Amino acid sequence: MDEETRVKLEAAAFRRLLSHLDGRKDVQNIDLMILAGFCRNCLSNWYQEAADEMGLEVSKEAAREAVYGMPYDAWKEKYQKEATPEQLAAFNAANKS
Repeated sequence: MDEETRVKLEAAAFRRLLSHLDGRKDVQNIDLMILAGFCRNCLSNWYQEAADEMGLEVSKEAAREAVYGMPYDAWKEKYQKEATPEQLAAFNAANKS
């Protein structure tokens, strides 16, 4: 597979992941961190780091908006719930390994 095709496939997969996460706003970031070791914020950080590596300036806010599909503060207000004691315990246990 040539490089251009590989990059297009990776970009398509990333867009599909963002679309999937957009459709699953019920899944909290802490749940993603517990199960997968990354969350929407991680994705936005990786997006910003990739931009930096390419010499592009992308702010933290712009990177988060690219991942969340809206300003981060709006997403938090609308969809983020307080972590439960069970979620915090699972998160702490997952990060001990």
